[in-house]
Amino acid sequence: MTNPSRWRLDGRTALVTGASQGIGYACARELAALGADVLLVARDEVRLEQARAELAEEFPGREFLACDADLAVQEQRLEVFDWIADLDVDLSLLVNNVGGNEAKPALDYALDEVRALVELNVLSAFELCRLAHPHLAEHGNAAIVNVGSVSGLVHVRTGAPYGLTKAALHQLTRNLACEWAEDGIRVNAVAPWYIRTRRTEDKLADPDYLDDVLLRTPMGRIGEPDEVAGAVAFLCLPASSYVTGECIAVDGGFLRYGF
Repeated sequence: MTNPSRWRLDGRTALVTGASQGIGYACARELAALGADVLLVARDEVRLEQARAELAEEFPGREFLACDADLAVQEQRLEVFDWIADLDVDLSLLVNNVGGNEAKPALDYALDEVRALVELNVLSAFELCRLAHPHLAEHGNAAIVNVGSVSGLVHVRTGAPYGLTKAALHQLTRNLACEWAEDGIRVNAVAPWYIRTRRTEDKLADPDYLDDVLLRTPMGRIGEPDEVAGAVAFLCLPASSYVTGECIAVDGGFLRYGF
Protein backbone atom coordinates (compact mmCIF):
# COMPACT_ATOMS: atom_id res chain seq x y z
CA MET A 1 0.00 0.00 0.00
CA THR A 2 1.35 3.43 -0.95
CA ASN A 3 2.43 5.61 1.96
CA PRO A 4 0.68 8.99 1.54
CA SER A 5 3.51 10.77 3.39
CA ARG A 6 5.75 10.11 0.36
CA TRP A 7 3.74 12.83 -1.36
CA ARG A 8 3.91 15.36 1.47
CA LEU A 9 6.49 17.75 2.89
CA ASP A 10 5.03 18.20 6.35
CA GLY A 11 7.61 19.32 8.89
CA ARG A 12 10.13 20.31 6.23
CA THR A 13 11.65 23.78 5.74
CA ALA A 14 12.58 25.03 2.26
CA LEU A 15 14.72 27.97 1.18
CA VAL A 16 13.55 29.44 -2.15
CA THR A 17 15.51 32.19 -3.90
CA GLY A 18 14.01 34.71 -6.29
CA ALA A 19 10.80 33.97 -4.43
CA SER A 20 8.93 37.26 -4.74
CA GLN A 21 7.39 36.52 -8.15
CA GLY A 22 7.28 34.23 -11.16
CA ILE A 23 8.71 30.73 -10.89
CA GLY A 24 10.19 31.32 -7.44
CA TYR A 25 6.88 32.47 -5.99
CA ALA A 26 5.11 29.52 -7.61
CA CYS A 27 7.67 27.13 -6.09
CA ALA A 28 7.17 28.61 -2.62
CA ARG A 29 3.41 28.27 -3.03
CA GLU A 30 3.62 24.67 -4.25
CA LEU A 31 5.95 23.58 -1.45
CA ALA A 32 3.70 25.22 1.13
CA ALA A 33 0.66 23.43 -0.31
CA LEU A 34 2.51 20.16 0.29
CA GLY A 35 3.12 21.06 3.93
CA ALA A 36 6.52 22.80 3.99
CA ASP A 37 7.44 25.99 5.80
CA VAL A 38 9.24 28.37 3.43
CA LEU A 39 12.09 30.87 3.74
CA LEU A 40 11.78 33.45 0.96
CA VAL A 41 14.73 35.40 -0.46
CA ALA A 42 14.65 38.12 -3.13
CA ARG A 43 16.15 41.56 -3.78
CA ASP A 44 13.04 43.74 -3.75
CA GLU A 45 12.05 44.14 -0.11
CA VAL A 46 8.60 45.57 -0.82
CA ARG A 47 7.61 42.92 -3.37
CA LEU A 48 9.08 40.19 -1.17
CA GLU A 49 7.03 41.24 1.84
CA GLN A 50 3.92 41.38 -0.33
CA ALA A 51 4.61 37.82 -1.51
CA ARG A 52 5.20 36.63 2.05
CA ALA A 53 1.94 38.21 3.24
CA GLU A 54 -0.03 36.69 0.36
CA LEU A 55 1.33 33.22 1.04
CA ALA A 56 0.75 33.52 4.78
CA GLU A 57 -2.87 34.46 4.16
CA GLU A 58 -3.39 31.56 1.73
CA PHE A 59 -1.67 28.99 3.97
CA PRO A 60 -2.34 30.00 7.59
CA GLY A 61 -0.91 26.74 8.91
CA ARG A 62 2.50 27.29 7.32
CA GLU A 63 5.32 29.59 8.37
CA PHE A 64 6.75 32.05 5.84
CA LEU A 65 9.80 34.13 6.67
CA ALA A 66 11.50 36.57 4.30
CA CYS A 67 14.99 38.01 3.89
CA ASP A 68 15.75 40.60 1.21
CA ALA A 69 19.18 40.08 -0.32
CA ASP A 70 21.00 40.52 -3.63
CA LEU A 71 22.46 37.05 -4.12
CA ALA A 72 24.89 38.33 -6.75
CA VAL A 73 26.80 39.86 -3.81
CA GLN A 74 28.85 37.38 -1.79
CA GLU A 75 28.46 39.27 1.49
CA GLN A 76 24.69 39.16 1.17
CA ARG A 77 24.76 35.41 0.48
CA LEU A 78 26.59 35.01 3.77
CA GLU A 79 24.06 37.27 5.49
CA VAL A 80 21.22 35.01 4.35
CA PHE A 81 22.82 32.05 6.10
CA ASP A 82 23.57 34.11 9.20
CA TRP A 83 19.83 34.84 9.22
CA ILE A 84 19.03 31.14 8.84
CA ALA A 85 21.42 30.25 11.67
CA ASP A 86 19.67 32.78 13.93
CA LEU A 87 16.30 31.26 13.06
CA ASP A 88 17.54 27.82 14.16
CA VAL A 89 15.36 26.01 11.61
CA ASP A 90 15.80 22.49 10.25
CA LEU A 91 16.58 23.42 6.63
CA SER A 92 16.21 20.40 4.36
CA LEU A 93 15.25 21.82 0.95
CA LEU A 94 16.92 24.42 -1.28
CA VAL A 95 15.51 25.80 -4.53
CA ASN A 96 18.05 27.89 -6.44
CA ASN A 97 15.79 29.92 -8.69
CA VAL A 98 17.37 33.37 -8.74
CA GLY A 99 18.86 34.46 -12.06
CA GLY A 100 18.92 37.14 -14.70
CA ASN A 101 19.73 37.88 -18.31
CA GLU A 102 20.22 40.53 -20.96
CA ALA A 103 19.97 39.01 -24.41
CA LYS A 104 22.08 40.36 -27.26
CA PRO A 105 24.64 39.15 -29.83
CA ALA A 106 27.80 37.66 -28.34
CA LEU A 107 30.03 40.40 -29.76
CA ASP A 108 27.95 43.13 -28.07
CA TYR A 109 28.57 42.07 -24.46
CA ALA A 110 31.07 43.91 -22.31
CA LEU A 111 33.13 41.46 -20.30
CA ASP A 112 31.79 42.92 -17.05
CA GLU A 113 28.26 42.09 -18.19
CA VAL A 114 29.25 38.47 -18.74
CA ARG A 115 30.95 38.33 -15.34
CA ALA A 116 27.79 39.69 -13.71
CA LEU A 117 25.65 36.98 -15.33
CA VAL A 118 28.07 34.26 -14.22
CA GLU A 119 28.07 35.65 -10.68
CA LEU A 120 24.28 35.76 -10.44
CA ASN A 121 23.33 32.63 -12.37
CA VAL A 122 26.15 30.25 -11.42
CA LEU A 123 28.31 31.40 -8.54
CA SER A 124 25.34 32.37 -6.38
CA ALA A 125 23.85 28.88 -6.76
CA PHE A 126 27.23 27.22 -6.20
CA GLU A 127 27.84 29.19 -3.04
CA LEU A 128 24.30 28.74 -1.69
CA CYS A 129 24.64 24.99 -2.17
CA ARG A 130 27.89 25.00 -0.21
CA LEU A 131 26.49 27.23 2.53
CA ALA A 132 23.40 25.04 2.79
CA HIS A 133 25.40 21.80 2.85
CA PRO A 134 25.92 21.58 6.66
CA HIS A 135 22.18 22.10 7.24
CA LEU A 136 21.13 19.63 4.58
CA ALA A 137 23.68 16.99 5.57
CA GLU A 138 22.53 17.20 9.19
CA HIS A 139 19.00 16.49 8.04
CA GLY A 140 20.13 13.45 6.07
CA ASN A 141 17.13 13.35 3.73
CA ALA A 142 17.55 16.59 1.85
CA ALA A 143 17.12 17.92 -1.66
CA ILE A 144 18.42 20.75 -3.82
CA VAL A 145 16.68 21.79 -7.04
CA ASN A 146 18.41 24.18 -9.41
CA VAL A 147 16.28 26.09 -11.90
CA GLY A 148 18.15 25.87 -15.18
CA SER A 149 16.87 26.41 -18.72
CA VAL A 150 16.54 24.72 -22.09
CA SER A 151 19.09 27.34 -23.17
CA GLY A 152 21.67 25.30 -21.25
CA LEU A 153 20.92 22.32 -23.49
CA VAL A 154 20.29 23.80 -26.96
CA HIS A 155 20.73 27.13 -28.71
CA VAL A 156 17.84 29.54 -28.20
CA ARG A 157 17.70 33.32 -28.55
CA THR A 158 18.78 34.16 -25.02
CA GLY A 159 22.35 35.22 -25.78
CA ALA A 160 25.45 33.06 -25.37
CA PRO A 161 26.33 34.08 -21.77
CA TYR A 162 22.93 33.05 -20.44
CA GLY A 163 23.19 29.70 -22.21
CA LEU A 164 26.66 29.06 -20.83
CA THR A 165 25.56 29.90 -17.28
CA LYS A 166 22.62 27.52 -17.45
CA ALA A 167 24.77 24.76 -18.94
CA ALA A 168 27.18 25.30 -16.05
CA LEU A 169 24.29 25.09 -13.58
CA HIS A 170 23.18 21.78 -15.08
CA GLN A 171 26.71 20.38 -14.78
CA LEU A 172 27.00 21.67 -11.23
CA THR A 173 23.84 19.70 -10.51
CA ARG A 174 25.39 16.47 -11.81
CA ASN A 175 28.65 16.95 -9.93
CA LEU A 176 27.04 17.77 -6.59
CA ALA A 177 24.60 14.89 -6.97
CA CYS A 178 27.53 12.49 -7.16
CA GLU A 179 29.60 14.15 -4.44
CA TRP A 180 26.81 14.63 -1.92
CA ALA A 181 24.76 11.46 -2.31
CA GLU A 182 26.67 9.96 0.61
CA ASP A 183 25.56 12.94 2.72
CA GLY A 184 21.88 12.22 2.08
CA ILE A 185 21.49 15.17 -0.30
CA ARG A 186 19.84 14.73 -3.67
CA VAL A 187 20.60 17.40 -6.30
CA ASN A 188 18.46 17.83 -9.41
CA ALA A 189 17.51 20.54 -11.88
CA VAL A 190 14.62 21.64 -14.05
CA ALA A 191 14.99 23.23 -17.48
CA PRO A 192 12.03 25.42 -18.46
CA TRP A 193 11.26 26.70 -21.95
CA TYR A 194 9.12 29.84 -22.28
CA ILE A 195 7.13 30.38 -19.09
CA ARG A 196 4.65 33.22 -18.69
CA THR A 197 6.41 35.56 -16.24
CA ARG A 198 7.21 39.26 -15.95
CA ARG A 199 10.60 38.60 -17.54
CA THR A 200 9.10 37.04 -20.68
CA GLU A 201 6.01 39.19 -21.14
CA ASP A 202 7.64 41.77 -23.44
CA LYS A 203 8.93 39.18 -25.91
CA LEU A 204 5.72 37.18 -25.85
CA ALA A 205 3.73 40.36 -26.53
CA ASP A 206 5.26 40.38 -30.05
CA PRO A 207 2.78 38.30 -32.13
CA ASP A 208 5.41 37.20 -34.66
CA TYR A 209 7.83 36.11 -31.95
CA LEU A 210 5.06 34.31 -30.08
CA ASP A 211 4.11 32.46 -33.27
CA ASP A 212 7.74 31.34 -33.68
CA VAL A 213 7.81 30.04 -30.09
CA LEU A 214 4.52 28.17 -30.44
CA LEU A 215 5.51 26.61 -33.75
CA ARG A 216 8.48 25.01 -31.98
CA THR A 217 6.43 23.86 -28.99
CA PRO A 218 4.51 20.63 -29.63
CA MET A 219 1.97 21.41 -26.93
CA GLY A 220 1.24 24.70 -28.72
CA ARG A 221 1.15 26.99 -25.70
CA ILE A 222 3.30 28.90 -23.21
CA GLY A 223 4.01 27.28 -19.86
CA GLU A 224 2.86 28.65 -16.52
CA PRO A 225 5.02 29.16 -13.40
CA ASP A 226 3.05 26.57 -11.42
CA GLU A 227 3.90 23.94 -14.05
CA VAL A 228 7.59 24.46 -13.31
CA ALA A 229 6.82 24.49 -9.60
CA GLY A 230 5.13 21.09 -9.90
CA ALA A 231 8.33 19.54 -11.29
CA VAL A 232 10.42 21.26 -8.61
CA ALA A 233 8.11 19.99 -5.89
CA PHE A 234 8.28 16.42 -7.18
CA LEU A 235 12.07 16.53 -6.97
CA CYS A 236 11.76 17.66 -3.34
CA LEU A 237 9.30 14.94 -2.32
CA PRO A 238 10.21 11.67 -0.61
CA ALA A 239 8.47 10.03 -3.60
CA SER A 240 11.51 10.98 -5.73
CA SER A 241 13.99 9.61 -3.20
CA TYR A 242 15.96 7.59 -5.79
CA VAL A 243 16.24 10.46 -8.29
CA THR A 244 19.42 12.53 -8.29
CA GLY A 245 21.63 14.22 -10.87
CA GLU A 246 18.72 14.65 -13.28
CA CYS A 247 17.60 17.65 -15.32
CA ILE A 248 13.89 17.57 -16.11
CA ALA A 249 12.76 19.70 -19.05
CA VAL A 250 9.53 21.60 -18.45
CA ASP A 251 9.11 22.65 -22.05
CA GLY A 252 5.91 21.42 -23.67
CA GLY A 253 8.01 19.09 -25.81
CA PHE A 254 10.31 21.80 -27.20
CA LEU A 255 13.52 19.78 -26.81
CA ARG A 256 11.99 16.80 -28.62
CA TYR A 257 10.78 18.82 -31.59
CA GLY A 258 12.13 17.88 -35.01
CA PHE A 259 11.13 18.94 -38.50
